[in-house]
Amino acid sequence: MTTVSETTGASSEIIAALNKKTAPSSADNAVSASTTPALGQDAFLKLLITQLKNQSPLNPQDNTAFVAQLAQFSSLQGIQNLNSTVSSLSSSMQSSQALQASALVGRTVETETNKAYLGTSGVVRGTMLLDTSTPALKLNVYNSSNQLVLQKDLGSQDAGNIPFAWDGTATDGTKLPTGTYRFEVLASQSGKPTAVKTYLANNVNSVTVGANQTTTLNVNVVGEVPLSEVKNIL
Repeated sequence: MTTVSETTGASSEIIAALNKKTAPSSADNAVSASTTPALGQDAFLKLLITQLKNQSPLNPQDNTAFVAQLAQFSSLQGIQNLNSTVSSLSSSMQSSQALQASALVGRTVETETNKAYLGTSGVVRGTMLLDTSTPALKLNVYNSSNQLVLQKDLGSQDAGNIPFAWDGTATDGTKLPTGTYRFEVLASQSGKPTAVKTYLANNVNSVTVGANQTTTLNVNVVGEVPLSEVKNIL
């Protein structure tokens, strides 16, 4: 009878340990999360087998309790498989995004900025974002010395995206050299000039995937721009 008493005690201890592992209270979570590793599938199965081996032959485990523990084991395995699948899917999506972003190297993208590089092609493209209609829209272009080289009236415009292209020609009709130029768009609102947001096209020099898996484009003149902030790909 001494042997039966000892095995019953062992079984009770194992059950207590199993319950503590699989169903921790909210008060225990804060402590156990930092000091005790998560119970894995192998450890769960080992505890269950040890419990069966050490159960009392005079008082075997109730079928309902055994089925409940098997259900816990099945749930644990399912959660682990789900975590593995989600992790794999996330990694695949990040790799796919990085691959797509790398294809942008050498391409031209429109991002929110007021500066653009006039290259050998001799054309700068962009988009003006007009929030409300205006009776008079004006485009000013400045060179790297902040000198006004072009002033152009675009007339009345409706609200929305207004694409434009500048061929590098100054107000006096001369062709300007390659370099970085600053663009200013002003809309007349209630008789006062109001700055209009501009998206200008520049070349993508490189792509960076950060430690947190965010993809960043290194855009000429502009610098680092998150992929999510690209308005148009030209």
